[in-house]
Amino acid sequence: MNAPFKAPPQPADPTQPPLWDLSDLYGGRDDARIAADLDDGRAAVAELHALQGQLLAVRAEPVTLGERLDRAVTLYEQASDRLGGLGAYAFLAASTARDDGGAQGFEADIREKVTAIVTPTVWLTLEVNQLDEAEIAAALDAVPAAARWRPWLRRVRANKPHELSQELETFIAERMPISAQWPRLFDETLAALRVEAGKDRLTLAEALNKLSDPKPDVRKAVAEGLNVALGDRVPTLALVLNTVAAEKAMEDRWRGFRRPADSRHLGNEVDGESVDAMAEAVAAAYPRLSHRYYALKAEVLGKPKLNQWDRNAPLETNQPRTFDWRQGRALVLDSFRDLGSEFADTAGAFFDNPWIDGLARDGKQSGAYAHPVTANRHPYVFLNWMGERRDVLTLAHELGHGVHQTLAAGQGTILADTPLTLAETASIFAEGLTFDRLLATAPASEQRGLLAGRIEDGLNTVVRQIAFHRFETRFHDERAKGEVSADRLGEIWLEEMGASLGPAVSLNPGYEHWWSYVGHFVHAPFYVYAYAFGDLLVAALMETRAKDPAAFTPLYRDLLAAGGTKTYVEALKPFGLNPRDPAFWTIGTRRLERLIDQFEQVV
Repeated sequence: MNAPFKAPPQPADPTQPPLWDLSDLYGGRDDARIAADLDDGRAAVAELHALQGQLLAVRAEPVTLGERLDRAVTLYEQASDRLGGLGAYAFLAASTARDDGGAQGFEADIREKVTAIVTPTVWLTLEVNQLDEAEIAAALDAVPAAARWRPWLRRVRANKPHELSQELETFIAERMPISAQWPRLFDETLAALRVEAGKDRLTLAEALNKLSDPKPDVRKAVAEGLNVALGDRVPTLALVLNTVAAEKAMEDRWRGFRRPADSRHLGNEVDGESVDAMAEAVAAAYPRLSHRYYALKAEVLGKPKLNQWDRNAPLETNQPRTFDWRQGRALVLDSFRDLGSEFADTAGAFFDNPWIDGLARDGKQSGAYAHPVTANRHPYVFLNWMGERRDVLTLAHELGHGVHQTLAAGQGTILADTPLTLAETASIFAEGLTFDRLLATAPASEQRGLLAGRIEDGLNTVVRQIAFHRFETRFHDERAKGEVSADRLGEIWLEEMGASLGPAVSLNPGYEHWWSYVGHFVHAPFYVYAYAFGDLLVAALMETRAKDPAAFTPLYRDLLAAGGTKTYVEALKPFGLNPRDPAFWTIGTRRLERLIDQFEQVV
């Protein structure tokens, strides 16, 4: 447990993806700073505890209450900075070593220690919510320093109807590290998974990448290998998903949430009716979007119907253009530069420093993310680079998050945190800019394939994620009545995927198991609609930018730099956009529909 993490040597070739260096955080599991930061976190929490009861004691004294509020939240943030860095370090290191029991044990150990320190702080939000709105307003007016915390207090107050007693809140917080073992089991199970495809033995990330191979036989072999590999693990993964859902349902019931997604909506500061309206609008557009496009693609590929493994197949059978790391870097940074030098410089720092882990390797979990750590530290970017077009767009996506996190860091850790309704804005925007550059710089022979890829990315982000959301909603509704069998999960999956993909796509035997690798279902229930939300929101922003790029950039920078201090409605107001208007969501679906019109003209 005390051995340092040993990353593989950095690639000497700049065309190869890099490894990150986490020594900015800690030098290893035996770093003396770990114990020191745990002690500092305990000290900040102890100082915070001295204020317990002191907010209510001065509720009639606006100045004193404002001063104490400011001091309490400041101490809370200081503890978050110390302990958040520890938790980030343990997670970052473990995510590249899911086959290392020591790394996994260290992550679990840190999670338990941090939870033990911070759990007693539940009194703070409970006490804040015993104050009246008028008392808080008077305190913030009287003490300008305290007014800074107004957005955080707004989110705390929104949770008031769903708070429990201090004893129950403490119990729930103390239980969290134990509950987190279920997502850990999910991650370790998928990290150990190997897909047999012909002579190849692939990790999950490698197998998913091969589904875009130009050779139909390769795609088929990989898909059938995935069917077997996932099918063998479905009993375990179904148990994990059922347990996570049951724990969530129990907490939701105690907190008085009416529907399974309501707690996520509250955190996103969006009403469930708006999300339902968005999901229904996208589902209603299935025939005009995914159904129509996949029928056109089947025609191009000379097939009466597409097999499900052909969904992301390139249109040409020759090997599509690939990109080495240096080329990917140049494309992405040039795209960021289209918004202004500050965006390119901020993104460039991730390349100039060892803040990206891009090399795919055994033991590394699949997927991609950008981790903000804390506001007083730089973020890190994680992906599995294979050199495909989608990898370039994934790099842009995660660096969009990284730039957003960097710009918002000036708000401090607890105000920089952005609701999911805005969290995907910068990432999807960066991805769109990078695609536009890819298309503009591609030879004519590649443009049809790139256009198809852009449409497919849009369908994957909007249509597919809404189908995921509908699957997840149905599963949680059924889980409320009892455990949902793996077979039933497969049935719901096929029904929702079939509805979204349409009659031009065959859902081949074995595809019923593919729900089991979607990590968001386990790690963050009801996260997935944020991707569709973000994509449609970004489509509206890109339409606005097209009218006046120069005027758009400062407004867009302000939106990102605001972090979580504004709701998504407030953040979009300077652009003249109103996401509460049902017509707002049609901007994005019509933009995608126009791309399909354009594709139909070149078929």
